[in-house]
Amino acid sequence: MKIALIGYGKMGKAIEEIAVSRGHKIVLKVSIENQQDNTVARIKEADVAIEFTGPESAYDNIIRCLEAGVPVVSGSTGWLSRLEEVKEECRKRNGSFLYASNFSVGVNLFFEVNKRLAALMAPRPEYDVQIIETHHTEKKDSPSGTAITLAEQILEKISRKKEWVNHISDNLDELEILSERIDPAPGTHTIEYSSPIDTITITHTAHNRRGFATGAVLAAEFIVDKKGIYQMSEVLGF
Repeated sequence: MKIALIGYGKMGKAIEEIAVSRGHKIVLKVSIENQQDNTVARIKEADVAIEFTGPESAYDNIIRCLEAGVPVVSGSTGWLSRLEEVKEECRKRNGSFLYASNFSVGVNLFFEVNKRLAALMAPRPEYDVQIIETHHTEKKDSPSGTAITLAEQILEKISRKKEWVNHISDNLDELEILSERIDPAPGTHTIEYSSPIDTITITHTAHNRRGFATGAVLAAEFIVDKKGIYQMSEVLGF
């Protein structure tokens, strides 16, 4: 499989290592230093594109991949206000697109646990819930895309929570996401349900980027010969 890496920072390099170890070939590596290579013509050289950039460029990069007719896997965050536009463009072009806020197999298992626990807690108003996420100071977005996914899953199950907020709140209908940026820090997400009697906590901690990179390559392998819009849960068979 020939892969175009759109975004060649720390994550892009981790993806390259995993992809090559699985027998794939990197035919294009786009970074801030060689934006002249970020063209439809160059992307067409690949069988699939993996896009990990920033919120300011992710949308244009994904659209460029769809214009090239190349399936695209994106893990960029901070641009999701335009997600429906991307999906519409994908349908219009009969393309292939997979977005995930987190590609780690462990995190996607954590998503499933989060949904199940939220469903159990829905009829238990004595428990209030909050999300705490911790990352290194270089992380650009706050809250993290993973924290937002966790929050949206909780909001779907617990009707007494109406929206998430990224600050401490005294409003019981608001779901707090508390974001910490410290160095050094592994990516950590904690869901905490507290009552006057006890506290129930679930936590996922990422020890390195390898889990995210492996998941992104698995997603690329999954989507390369498909048409349509997919989620990571379909890659993993959840």
